[in-house]
Amino acid sequence: MTSAETPMVSVDGVTRVFGHGANRVTAVDDVSFEVQRGRLVALVGRSGSGKTSLLNCIGGLDRPTSGRIVVDDIEVTALSEGRRTALRRDTVAFVFQTFGLVPMLSAAENVGLPMRLRSTRTGERERRVAELLDLVGLSNHRDQRPAELSGGQQQRVAIARALANEPRLLIADEPTGQLDADTGAAVMALLREVIAGTGMTALVSTHDQGLMDIADDTVRLADGRVVDADDASFVGTGSRATGSEHEGRIV
Repeated sequence: MTSAETPMVSVDGVTRVFGHGANRVTAVDDVSFEVQRGRLVALVGRSGSGKTSLLNCIGGLDRPTSGRIVVDDIEVTALSEGRRTALRRDTVAFVFQTFGLVPMLSAAENVGLPMRLRSTRTGERERRVAELLDLVGLSNHRDQRPAELSGGQQQRVAIARALANEPRLLIADEPTGQLDADTGAAVMALLREVIAGTGMTALVSTHDQGLMDIADDTVRLADGRVVDADDASFVGTGSRATGSEHEGRIV
């Protein structure tokens, strides 16, 4: 198959265990699914269901205990630490619930930081920063530091920064978790617009019904296991999902 025909994300039998003996905790338990290219996928589950642990493994921030993960035809689970760093720089971008902005940098400087790390030329970097701040509606706030921005504005800066190096996969971990309902809805609409406009794929963990409603597909976790799916894009052990919701593994 060509790259365009393969899934953006393939998770196959992934398990992540923390601790040993009596302190052993299985955060992710034999999870398998696929995410097709250009889709906005909601990863849904209560706190402690394994969403963050799974996203960290998919994005190369952590290694699973067992199983295989492929992102954009790259087997993440086979990469060295250096190559996983390159993956996060060039292919995958993250948006976190806590924004993760550098306090001493302006909005424009925060957005430009990934391009500095990539040694992007100054003129190209400045053009891209202006373009991204305009995209998220913050052109008039380019010189303000995070403490001078509202929570919604900080998350918009974080989204702009995540887009700086034109990633193919955006991973967002509870991106509206610290925002009020109206601000969260605006951020969700922005994510939907960005994905539609760029063709990027996004995997977003959430318990926000509004984000679930605008997602193309949903994967639900409970106790580290997939418990249902609403689209045949998701694959469980052995065969395609039927598209109906049911307890246990996707079959």
